[in-house]
Parts: sequence; structure tokens; C-alpha cells
Amino acid sequence: MFSLAWLRAIAFFLLSIASLSYSREESVFTSSVTYCTPPESLLISRFEVAYFPSNQSVSFNISAASVQANLNVTANLFLNVYGMNPVNVTIDLCNILDGALCPLPAYNFTGADSLKLPSTLSVASMIPGIAFKIPDLEGFAQLTLRDIHTGALKACVQATLSNGWSAHQAAVEWIIGGIAIAALVLALLLSILFTDALAPFRLLELIYLYQTIASSALLNLNYPSVYTSFSLNFSWALGLFSSTNLQNSIDQMRHLTGGKLADASSGPAVGLVNRKISPYNFETIFSPALSALDPSNFVSTAVKFVSGTYSPGLNAATLIKRDTIQGEVQTVTAQSSNILQAGIPIYVNLIHIATANAFMTIFFCTLIMFAIGFAVAILGYGLLLALRHIRRKKDRHANLKYDYASFVKSWFLRMGLAASLPLLIFIFYQWTLKDSWLSTLISVITLLAIVGLIAYPVFLTLRRARHDSAYELYTPGEAHINSYSVLYARYRPQRYYFFLIFLAATILRALFIAFARYSAKVQIALLLVVELGLVAAHLTLKPFKNKGGDVFSTFLAIIRLVCTGMMIAFLESLGVKAIPRVVIGIVIAIIFSASVLIVIFNLAVHSGLLLLWRRARNPRPFDSPRGSAGSILEKGMPESGSPHESPNRSRTDLESWDHAYPSGRPTNPTPEQSLPLDNEILQPFPISPTATTITTMEPPSIYSRESGTMTLGSLLPRRWSFSLSPPTSPAGSSVAHDINGRSRQNSLHPGSSVGHHSLSPSPFTPPSPSETGGGVTRSASNHGQRQSYLQDQSIQEQNDQES
Repeated sequence: MFSLAWLRAIAFFLLSIASLSYSREESVFTSSVTYCTPPESLLISRFEVAYFPSNQSVSFNISAASVQANLNVTANLFLNVYGMNPVNVTIDLCNILDGALCPLPAYNFTGADSLKLPSTLSVASMIPGIAFKIPDLEGFAQLTLRDIHTGALKACVQATLSNGWSAHQAAVEWIIGGIAIAALVLALLLSILFTDALAPFRLLELIYLYQTIASSALLNLNYPSVYTSFSLNFSWALGLFSSTNLQNSIDQMRHLTGGKLADASSGPAVGLVNRKISPYNFETIFSPALSALDPSNFVSTAVKFVSGTYSPGLNAATLIKRDTIQGEVQTVTAQSSNILQAGIPIYVNLIHIATANAFMTIFFCTLIMFAIGFAVAILGYGLLLALRHIRRKKDRHANLKYDYASFVKSWFLRMGLAASLPLLIFIFYQWTLKDSWLSTLISVITLLAIVGLIAYPVFLTLRRARHDSAYELYTPGEAHINSYSVLYARYRPQRYYFFLIFLAATILRALFIAFARYSAKVQIALLLVVELGLVAAHLTLKPFKNKGGDVFSTFLAIIRLVCTGMMIAFLESLGVKAIPRVVIGIVIAIIFSASVLIVIFNLAVHSGLLLLWRRARNPRPFDSPRGSAGSILEKGMPESGSPHESPNRSRTDLESWDHAYPSGRPTNPTPEQSLPLDNEILQPFPISPTATTITTMEPPSIYSRESGTMTLGSLLPRRWSFSLSPPTSPAGSSVAHDINGRSRQNSLHPGSSVGHHSLSPSPFTPPSPSETGGGVTRSASNHGQRQSYLQDQSIQEQNDQES
């Protein structure tokens, strides 16, 4: 019963969601309006047109004013959707509405009507059903008024179309932003507890991926609108935060310091996009062919104009509920200077940031980020002092050791790396605008600051690796690895320099996006070379310590290469049709979205929470906090020497060794190779089966660490000596005395005498050559062994005297 209730609840929820998703009536309506000729005879304050496929009707709601008397015109309605022209209709206004619009009233008027399109136009067959569901529809409607007698153009208005769906959603921005904030908090916490935490590195990879997606829409390409909208979800990763007050302040600053470029438009910026590219996909401002159709083919409802009021017709109530297009209506012609070109101008203006304001916006956002970082660092230092004070109150000799300075340096370096790509792109782009001298000066200062923040740690790292060794970079507990390990700690010691490749790729991307913006072919070609070089570097160098890191980083490099290569279809010179471009844009967006999910999943798996839980339950001796003797790379002690000494070692063994001992071979008193021994020494000592050996040991040392009869911890005797007793030795010699004086009898062989070993410090006295034991004569071959033994004893005595 419980499971059945849950199934019912889930089914009810899904049905409710489905009902909401289909509650909106399918339609295509206007989303922005601009003049395509200077307004002389007609002024428009409201222009809304919608097409409803359910009854194949066109509804309009227009608020305009005619400023020219006795103006009889014909109206042409031209519709363009994804480069197709399904509607191109000319209407004689004198033949409809009982001549109410002939001539045009010389006062403000508002009119709304719904015209049922004739079946001969076959509009439904020309507009696919997906056009009402696909996000970021690419289309526009154009209304032109021409004099009925001379054919002169009197008014031209263009309006972009939308179906209400878009890939740019505020909810998506908040979700991916919230994930980034959660990853930041987690990385900050784990970097405090453990120096070997992987979360800070995964955080940077997530930010880099966000910035890659956002910056991929900054090229001079004819992007489909759906991809541009998708990339706008990640614009905050570049520091592009739109704020009306901030933009107004930047506008005022620019104009006071020589800035003359246009400010951001208060209305939708899509109306200012170059007509040759999406969403217009049209080469000229005006329709090339205007066909005149018989107005009798149209079925319309009567509209009676009375002092600016109207009687709504079919679907007019739906139009009234839509948002009125507000703001100043811009004039966009082929000679206009306010046309937004592809790349950065379109991208930033779509979020209401002027082209000339882009750098200053990122500068202020970066400044705020570093100010927050300083505040958090000061707060953390205060908390550290408070913890030390509390601990000293409990224990006067207690001292809380923590390398806080290195911790702060490492995080400021991370912030510099995260801000490097957007700052470099828009610093270089600001230099190409030649607008405000103050903005240019600030950009130069910012460049010097960001280069100094990153270049100084790079210089220290390279100098240390050159003078000492690459393994010295991984020495545990030192300030250098605690401060600047963010650069190289992910890589093997042999590939510590791999971070230079990433930094070079970042600089090259910024240069190509900013300075090659006038040639889309050059931009895409150079970026392809960069991405191809990164993939080749990953495949050949394999810089990471394990195969998982190599696979993951190589995967991201291949994703960037594939998506950059697919953008070749967006070259305007290739003339790819609108629908194939949209399909390619959606595919790229899906690939990037899947990559984001994979990175987030990887971040969750390797976040360190599971490691923290395991270490809390079962702490290991190698776990050490920042500033202690533990290394972020130390994993354990191998049983043998360096695997580099063996040619048969696999790459995994070498990586494990480098991972555990970045500074090289550990200190080991064992010699590198076995010393040659005298073969005579290796010969077994001949002992007669009937002979007995006596082992004696000197009394317990008087330097025992414990009192009483306990001898635990007593000092060992200086040296050991062995003596053999002849067969005629007393019976008591068959007894071995242990360390406490107790006798012990050991049998050497069944039926043989008991052998005893003496641990007395007396020197070894070799028997005479004629002396025998049990009928076995000691040969003279033992002479070399005895001489060697006496030499060893002499050396041992000298060492003891020196000690």
C-alpha cells in the first residue's frame, strides 16, 4: 500500500508538470522592434504581431502615430524564419476596415486585428512544427508602408520573433553557480584540513570549463541564436554581471575621459544585430520582392477606430496580455553605426552591457572578488589567533602550528589563475577599441598586476627546479609546496613544467580572440592549433601521476578540440544554411552540457568527503596537516629501492614511486650493492659430531634502564665471541646460560653432544692445529677465517674506544 501511494503521487506530479508544459498556446510573436528606415511619416510605440498555427491566423496590435497628412499607403508583411520566407503579403489599406486607414490618420491610433491567412499560402506546411518548440527561434517580421501612387517607401519596421522558449535560463545560471559556490566552500575546507586534497584542483577545472563555454561564443562567427543563449548561462564565469547602476557609472566615467562609443541599449539588443547573421539570416534590409495579393482573399474582422480606441478581434486578448515592447525604438540601416557585429559586441550587449563597458565590468567584478578574498583571509587569521589563545589557556606549552601564510598565498594564486582568461581577453580587446583613456590605463595596470601575481610563483618554481631538482619541488612540509603547489602538484615530478603549457594556451586564446577578431577564419584556425597542441601534449607527455588524471584531462582537451572544430560550420563565408547551423549549435551545447555533468560528478566523487570520513574513523600515520612534516604526495614506504633502477618496472610503478617519494630515493643505510665476501668465510665451520661448544654470555649490564630484576632495555654487550670446548670439557659446559643466569640445554643432533654458544667478551682463541674434536682434525683452511675474524674484532674495539 505504501509503494502504491508513492506511485500515485509520482504519477500525479508528472501529469501536473505535463499539463503546465502544454498550457501555453503554440505561437510565434515579436520580441523586439526597430526601424529599418529613419522614422519620418510613422512613429511606433507598440508593435506586436503573432502567428497562431491552430487556426493559421496572424494577429497584430499596433500603437503608432502618423505625422504626414493625406498619406495613402499599401502595407507589406514579410516573414523570415531560419532563412525561409513563408509569408510575403501586400495589403492595400484602402480596401480593408472600410477605408478607416486610408489615408492614415494624422494622430495617435491603436489597432488590433486577426487575419486568417488563405489556404493558398500554405503557411502551415512552410513552418515546421518544431519551430514552435525549438528554443531561440530565428526569425523576424518586416512591415513596410509605400505610397500607393509613387511607390516611395514611407515607413519600415522590423521585429524579431520568438516562441517563448530560450536556452538562456536564470534557473540554469543559479544551479551551475550554486554548484561552483559549493565546490569552492568544500575545496576551502579540505585545503585547510589536508594538503593532499584534490577538491581545489577540481574546482579550477570546473571554472575553466565554464569559462571555455562562455568564451567559445566570443569569436567573429555566425553563431545560431540557441548556442549564443546557451553560452550566456556561463557569462558570470567571465565576470560579466549586469547591473544598471554599475553600467550607468561606467558610461559616465567613459564619457568624461574621452569615450565616444555607444552605451548599452535599454531594450532587447537582438534588434541591433547585423542583419546578415542570426537571428535575421537576411542579406539586405528590405525585402527583395514584394508580391501584391488580392486583399479579398483575407478574412478579417471589423475594427472601428474611435479616438485611439479599438475593438479587439480574434486572439487580440492574448496579445494584450503580452509585455509591451518598451524603450526607445532604434533605427538600424545598412549605414548605421550601432549595428552589433558578431563576437564580443553581440555577446555582452545581450546581457545589457555595452561593448566599451565589458572590460570595466570584469575589472570591478574581479576587484570585488579579491576584496572578498582579503576579508576572508583577515577573518581566518583572526580565528587562528583565537584558537591559539584558547589552546594556550588549556595548556601553557601548547602551540598550534599552521602555515597560514602559505595557505593564503595558494588561494590568491588560485584566484589569479581563475581570473586570468577573462581579464586577458578583455584587456586586449579594450586596446582595440581606443575609447576611454582611463579604461585603457586601468587595463594596463590590471595586466601588470595579474602577470605579477602568476609570473612570480612561476619564476620561483622554475628557479628551484633548475638549481636543485624537480624532486625538490615536492619536498614535504616546505613553504614552497604549501604556497605554489597549485601550479604543479597534480603532475609527476618529471612533468612538473606541464603547467606552462596551460598558461601558454590561456594567453594564446586571449590574443586570438581579441586581436584576430576581424578575421573569423584566422581566429578559428589559430584556436584549432592551440587545442590540437594541448591534446598532443596530453597524449605524448602523460603528465599526471596516475592514469585517471591523464584520461580525465585528455578527455576535456578532446572535448575542446571537437567543439572548436565543429564551429567551422559557423563561418559566414561558408554560407551554411540556418537549420544545419542550429543543429550543429545544439549538438555542441549538448556536448558541453554533458562535459559539465561529468566534471561535477568527478568533483563529487573526488571531493574528499569520503576520504575525510574514512580518515576520521581510521587515521593513518601519514596524514598530516599543512605545515607539518607530511607531504601532499606521501603515500607509504616501499619495500625495496627505487623502481627507476630496474628497467623492467612499469610506468605505474614509476608513478607510484614518484608519487610517494618526490624528492628521490629515501635515506637507507643499506649499501647500494652487496659487498664481496671471502669464500672461506662462507665455508661451514667443521664441528665434530661428538664435540661440544660452550656459549657463555657476560652478566646483565649494570646500565639497565629498569630497576629490580627486570632486564628489559639493558644495554647489549660490546662484542660477541665464540669459543669451542674440547670433548674433554667439564660436564657443566654442556649447559647454556641464558641472560638471567638460568641454565638451558639444547640438542644439536639426536645422539650427539649438546652444543653451547658463549657470549662472553673474551677474545677468540683458536685451537692448535693438532687439536681434534671427536676424531675430526681442524684443517688449516680455517686460518683465513680466523685472521678475518681477528681483524674485525680489532676494528670493533677501536670503534668502541672512540665511542
